[in-house]
Amino acid sequence: MAEIGASPLPPTPPTQTARTPLARAEHFVWLTARVLEQRLFAYHFRGGDAGPVETALDAYRNEDGGYGHALEPDLRGPVSRPSHTAHALRVLDAVGRCGGQRVERMCRYLTSVSTADGALPTIHPSQRGYPTAPFVPVVDDPPGELLATGPVVGLLHRNEVWHAWLFRATDFCWQAVESLGTSHPYEVEAAVAFLDAAPDRPRAEAAADRLGRLVREQRLAVLDPDGLDAYPVSPGYAPGEHHFPHDYARHPHSLARAWFTDDEMDRSLHALSAEQEEDGGWPVRRRQWAPAPALEARPRVTLQALRTLRAYGRPVG
Repeated sequence: MAEIGASPLPPTPPTQTARTPLARAEHFVWLTARVLEQRLFAYHFRGGDAGPVETALDAYRNEDGGYGHALEPDLRGPVSRPSHTAHALRVLDAVGRCGGQRVERMCRYLTSVSTADGALPTIHPSQRGYPTAPFVPVVDDPPGELLATGPVVGLLHRNEVWHAWLFRATDFCWQAVESLGTSHPYEVEAAVAFLDAAPDRPRAEAAADRLGRLVREQRLAVLDPDGLDAYPVSPGYAPGEHHFPHDYARHPHSLARAWFTDDEMDRSLHALSAEQEEDGGWPVRRRQWAPAPALEARPRVTLQALRTLRAYGRPVG
């Protein structure tokens, strides 16, 4: 028993023997994650405040309004990149702080690196000279891509952010989404991120319906986790880099949820839950090219897995 007048005892930290998925994941996060992901875990699962998340995110911000310093682990170096800035927007959206002067400055940066049609390149030439994943080529005049633009435009619409650049970028996304033929899974995910928040809802629903048929026809989603051999891995992807229904429909309100039956989604979520590894974290299915990016990516993947399972009402802890 504590003595009268003594300071209260600190909370008991999670132990390695804790068996709930959340407790195991928490141990993994405290063991391996960057401060940003630690703060995000505390916000999402331990009642933490948004302020410390913003403070941790500020360490990656540059004077031009963009973000760098390997916020996206596969791109190293200090200078701003569209992908880093897109991830910063996701963090701010996750904690309800995606607005104000900070986001206005981010939009100015995005305008400065966009193409004539308002699209964002996946990687900017200024990355040259810094370590970069070999599957992300650096070119002098990169084209704008849905992969980079769709998630950013979707987040800005979702948070009712208005900026002159957004009108051109939105038009680009509509054209890119509605002209998709053969595709690869990450491009489909980017399209869904745009469509889930696009302001023209009937148009978004029609585009999503067409895209869902494409996903099923091209077997871009594993519908039977026990029969992975029946689902080809897209060219250039790592062995085993499959995509599942939950990768497209990260929450039950996504337009992509209608692409899959209840049984298919149930099997997908069961497979996601079963992926938690002995150390409490979830694996990175993408190609791993260096130790640090792989280590930094796993806590992010772990947080996303927990949030997806919770969004569908699956017990995590």
